[in-house]
Order: sequence, then structure tokens, then C-alpha cells
Amino acid sequence: MHNAITIDALRVLDAIDRRGSFAGAADELFRVPSAISYTVQKLEDDLDLSIFDRSGHRARLTPAGQYLLNEGRTLLQATDALAHATRQVAQGWETRLRIAVNTLLPLNAVFPAVSDFYSLGLPVEIQLTEEVFGGAWDALQCRRADLLFGADTLSRPAGPFVTRPLGVVPFIYAVAPSHPLASASGPVSEDEIADYPAIVAADSSRHLTPASAGIFSRQITLTVANMEQKIEAQMAGLGIGWLPEPRIRDHLASGDLVPIEVDADRKPVDLTLARHQDDQGKALMWFWDKLSDPRLFDRWLIPATKD
Repeated sequence: MHNAITIDALRVLDAIDRRGSFAGAADELFRVPSAISYTVQKLEDDLDLSIFDRSGHRARLTPAGQYLLNEGRTLLQATDALAHATRQVAQGWETRLRIAVNTLLPLNAVFPAVSDFYSLGLPVEIQLTEEVFGGAWDALQCRRADLLFGADTLSRPAGPFVTRPLGVVPFIYAVAPSHPLASASGPVSEDEIADYPAIVAADSSRHLTPASAGIFSRQITLTVANMEQKIEAQMAGLGIGWLPEPRIRDHLASGDLVPIEVDADRKPVDLTLARHQDDQGKALMWFWDKLSDPRLFDRWLIPATKD
């Protein structure tokens, strides 16, 4: 079926409305006035309606013509955006970039980088997801993510990955101030800890073997979806466990969480950026370089030591 409404016809209507006359539109579009008149007349004939009211000294849009122009401008904007996006893809820019963030770091840690990227005016869709434990590497290995922010160095699977060090996350064993262990003096033993539920963030792996950390034997567990929920559950006094110190620093200062000594040690975790070795799209590499800047994450990471 022939479609009377073409992009060219909509551009002609838009130019007439903005320039105020057929002649003005002809100048803008580098056409003769008769070509502008022909385009409008053909559109009116094909639609079997009047787009302009020519009864006065100056042609004015009819209600139908005004509606067509208003809706048509939306299409013109969409086609311009499509053309721009197509040119960007041809130049090596992806249409979408998926960034997985390890739950040891808050999702908003990458917001400044995303904001800077948006200021470039590129039509690239950014997807941010949160992953727990091995789910971070799982997301990259299974290509649910193109870039991994906060990949731990211990659970890295086999594969052609490239990494860059980000920094170190230390842990603190913390409880709510109302919890019985909050008033303990001296290190708390494993037997004492076993009497209380451990709050656990569930591994988000779909294919790699799920993992956990920092749970003492004989403890029952309360499982939540991510680190934010784990922190909230421990502040509510529902259980106990290790927490990343940078994420609870404010809660420790306010007294919403209380650190306790335990007869165990949890080593800090080294975190890195990670991507597939062969993936080098322009958006990916822009974030690869941007998120490698240690100054962006002083609040959340202890700088990685250099060999």
C-alpha cells in the first residue's frame, strides 16, 4: 500500500511552518517554490484532505494539517536520531553497553562516569546491573555484561579476560547496637557467633558454581539479594556478618552499626575492571579508561598497591 506521508513531505511542511511561507521553505530546502507547492498538493491529494487553508492572503494550516505537522515532527526527530545513531555505529560506537557492578561496591559509584559519558551526546544505551559473588564473573563470561566493575581476583574463571586493578575492599564484622553481641568485650568466639543468624547476600551466578564467604559453621542464614539488603538486615538486628567497610562507614559513624572483634580474620578483597580480550568497542573502551581512574573511587576502595 502506498504511503502518502513521506519524510520529505514532512520536512517540507516543517520548513513552511518555521519560515512562514512556501517561498521561505524553498530557500531553506534549496528548491524552487513550484516544487514546494507540488509536494504539498500531492500530499493533500493522496490524503484527500486540505493541509492548508488558502482562503486568506496567507496559507494557514488547517486543524488536520497542524495535527499532521505536530506528529510528523516526532517522526522527523526520530529519523534524525536514527541517522545519527547509524553513523555512530559505523564509526565503531556500540548501540548498547552493559556494565555489571559487584555488590561490594554501590551502584552509584559509577554514576559520575555515566553522567560524563552522556555529556558526549552519543546514542549509546547504558545498562547497569548488580551482581553478587561469582555472579559478577558469571555475567561477563556468559556475556550478560560487556564490562565488569569490581571483579574479584580470587574467583576469576578461565577465559580470555583482560583486567585492570581498581583497589582493595576491607571488611568489618558488624552488628546492630541492640544486638546482644554489641556489648561483648574482647574477641567473640565462633561458638558465640554460631548462636545468631548470619545475613548472606545470595550469589547471583547462573552458570558458575555459587559461592559464599564469612559464614561460621553451624550458623543458620538469612539470605537476601544484595549487599544493600544485607546491610539493612544487620542494622535491623536480624543477624550478623562481615560487611565492606567503605559501604558502612557512615553507619558506623552514626552508631547504626557497631564493629565487634571476632576470633577470625577476613582478608581484604582485591577488585579489578574486567572485559573480554577481543571486545574493544568505543563505548566499552571509553568506560574502560574512565573507570580505571583511581581518583573516582577513593571513597569506596583503598588504592591497589603496585608491584
